[in-house]
Amino acid sequence: MLAKAEARYVKISAQKARLVIDLIRGLRAGDAIQVLKVTNKRIAPSVEKVLRSAIANAQNLDDSLDTDELVVAEAYVNEGPRMKRIRPAPMGRAYRYQRRMSHIVVKVSDGVRPFKGQ
Repeated sequence: MLAKAEARYVKISAQKARLVIDLIRGLRAGDAIQVLKVTNKRIAPSVEKVLRSAIANAQNLDDSLDTDELVVAEAYVNEGPRMKRIRPAPMGRAYRYQRRMSHIVVKVSDGVRPFKGQ
């Protein structure tokens, strides 16, 4: 069984968020939460919130599920839209810069894959 949670339009660049996501990929869900609690990055609480949501989604799918057996099967960050902004510059000019956003996806699994046929 696979349960998914997603946070969209998070105001952080995908490159920075991937540093944290790479820490939890493949870990047990409980261990991943502990890693995120001690990670000193601004995005870590948001990733923890998405992970907890994925665990709750798994519990909603199957009431008899043991949450201690859940594993972070997939975790990735995609780029979101960019907000273009303008900063005043000397001599009446303007510099453009971009505020980046990202979409965070976490999928948890109990390790048992259903049979998909041939």
